[in-house]
Amino acid sequence: MGLHWESFVYAIVAFGVLYLLLNKYAFGPLLGIMEERKRLISEQITTTEQNRLQSEQLLAEQKQALQAVRQESQEIIERAHKISAKQGEEIVGIAKDEAARFKNEAVKDIENEKNKAIIALRGQVSAMSVMIASKIIEKQIDEKSQEQLIEHYLQEVGGNQ
Repeated sequence: MGLHWESFVYAIVAFGVLYLLLNKYAFGPLLGIMEERKRLISEQITTTEQNRLQSEQLLAEQKQALQAVRQESQEIIERAHKISAKQGEEIVGIAKDEAARFKNEAVKDIENEKNKAIIALRGQVSAMSVMIASKIIEKQIDEKSQEQLIEHYLQEVGGNQ
């Protein structure tokens, strides 16, 4: 077995022709496709990074908006508490004023009824005094009987009250 130079040269020539054909028709488009793929991946990475930054910015804005809404709702709640406390105080004040008015009216009514009772009692005492005087005049009794009669009528007046 010897080394055949002719087949070796044919193999090298065939390999060279094959390499040129592959380079022109296979490696060129394949490398072009790989470059295009590399460019697309690079663009997608850039776009993804931009989207991530925008998402972070939107998240920060949403957090700020949420914080502002929370603060505003807290202020609304505090205002509602203050308003309800003020209205409660006003209602209590009105109720106290009305109770005082009712009390004053009741005191006046009681005073009027007391005065009427006193006037009625004076009238009864006067009538009884006149009756006593007339009975005393009618009977012409002694001093001891007169005192007993007066005591008797005073007890009647005291019992009628």
